[in-house]
Amino acid sequence: MYRYLKYFLLSFLILLNLEAGAQQSSRAKPKPKTQAKPKTQVKPKPKSKAQLEKEKKENLNRIQEANRILQETKQKKEVSVGQLNAIQEKIKVQKGVITNISSELQYINRNMRQTESTVSSLKLDLDKLKAEYAAMIYGAAKTTNSYNKMMFLFAADSFNQFVRRLRYLAQYSEARQNQVRQIMNVQESLQQKINVLTGARRQKQSLLTTQLQESKNLDNLRNQQNTVITQLSRQEEELRKEVERRKLAVRKLENTISAMVRAEIARSAELARRKAAAAGNTAATRSSVNKVTLTPETALLSSSFGGNKGRFLWPVERGFISQRFGVNPHPVLRNVSTQNNGIEIQTNDGERARAIFEGKITKVTNIAGLNNIVMIQHGEYFTVYAKLKSVNVAEGQNINARDIIGSIYTNGDGTTELHFEIWRNGVKQNPQAWLLAK
Repeated sequence: MYRYLKYFLLSFLILLNLEAGAQQSSRAKPKPKTQAKPKTQVKPKPKSKAQLEKEKKENLNRIQEANRILQETKQKKEVSVGQLNAIQEKIKVQKGVITNISSELQYINRNMRQTESTVSSLKLDLDKLKAEYAAMIYGAAKTTNSYNKMMFLFAADSFNQFVRRLRYLAQYSEARQNQVRQIMNVQESLQQKINVLTGARRQKQSLLTTQLQESKNLDNLRNQQNTVITQLSRQEEELRKEVERRKLAVRKLENTISAMVRAEIARSAELARRKAAAAGNTAATRSSVNKVTLTPETALLSSSFGGNKGRFLWPVERGFISQRFGVNPHPVLRNVSTQNNGIEIQTNDGERARAIFEGKITKVTNIAGLNNIVMIQHGEYFTVYAKLKSVNVAEGQNINARDIIGSIYTNGDGTTELHFEIWRNGVKQNPQAWLLAK
């Protein structure tokens, strides 16, 4: 009898503690140990937010550059092809801005769909947890006081059954506490996701407003373009004369470069023959007639130049490509095109040209229509900088990357433009493929 009385007192104290703990857990909010994980998996994104932000920043910088250049060409009373080029560059960048906004909207829509799915899952989890907790409370109501719990314990047929029932009551109380914590965790996660969703909806609305405004800006630029083209069409005769002058200057430059390359090929071949003859190596005296014969030093330089394809800095600090390599249709005249052996880079008044790589100045000359011209050799590669107002270098001078070659000429229309070419031996290259993408 004494032994059962001891069980009674012990179980009574345990139950009082369990009941107090359950009541406290239902009143106080415990610190969540872990946060409920969303059930949906995030799909791979085509572009990250960081990439989109980088593109946005680059587009804004390009628009600012084009604006500065456009304002310089607008200072003249007469419209010009340079002004049209600047407007067309702005249109191209403006399209990029709108595309970037569309990508941002797609990114937000994807995240919103994922968040909405997570919110739905969390709501289902919350409803399930609340239903389970309600069932627990209902079950506990049957043994709502300590007397009923004591009766449940002492109705045991044996001491082992008494201990099992005591453990059951303890586990049941702990389960109620865990259920409360889970409900609070899910409620907190749900509120966080709802806040994220609300912010995403505001951001989406703001982007839609911005997209609409940028589309209006694009329409305005297209109207400006049409106006300038209409005005330039009235100058057809002068434009055709300019095209012919340009063709003549390009032919002269090509002939000059070709002659310089042939001279360098012959000079390097003769030097190699002399060295081979002095060493008694008659086989080495047979050199190619269409390639520069490289010494170990120039071979290393040439290899380094070729290995940097697509990574060269631009020959100007700011600007855009106003005419590309190859055949270009005239922006105003119908059925008229021009051949470009390099690229034209339109930039700001007062901008200076810089070497894209180390090398040796092999030619400084002047051609009508292209002004001052500088040619730099980099082993079997040659870079050409034309339309220079002034030149800071001399033939035979060694030069490093980023060294200033000269200032760029601004014509009577207010257009500042650098002509830039790259050759490998006697073969013209597309400079755009060699420069850093912009």
